[in-house]
Amino acid sequence: MSTPNHHDIKVLNGLIETTLDSADGYREAAGETEDRRFKALFEKRSFERQGLAGDLKGAVLTLGGEPEEDGSVLAKAHRAFLDVKHALLRDEQAVVNSVENGEDFIKAKFEKALDDSDVSEATRETIRRAYATVKDGHDQMRDLKHSLEGQKDAGNPLFPN
Repeated sequence: MSTPNHHDIKVLNGLIETTLDSADGYREAAGETEDRRFKALFEKRSFERQGLAGDLKGAVLTLGGEPEEDGSVLAKAHRAFLDVKHALLRDEQAVVNSVENGEDFIKAKFEKALDDSDVSEATRETIRRAYATVKDGHDQMRDLKHSLEGQKDAGNPLFPN
């Protein structure tokens, strides 16, 4: 059964799935790192993404749809691969790199939704508000990644060459 809001609901549910994947990824990254600062940062972002997914679910309900409740199977498989990679590498840079890659993905997904000309203006505004939070997370993880790369290049003893 198709509703007048079918496309908006489909787009929002795709964003919910990706946002839940992001929350799960941050939670797992928090469990992978031994650095207390990173752990707290990742836990905070996981909680934030859960809230963002809740906001998007509310928008789907308002449109008369059934909100997505789970992340994607592909993301679960990807995180399992990253767990193995991190176990082999045993460094914080690997964890931060995987988180930053996830941030690139979610940011691109939100940007694509914002560019979707078939999305209603009300839904676009919902996406725009959520995107501000996503972009902030992306930029923070990008900056953290580059900062760690700089420390490694500068010969920081935490990051042997």
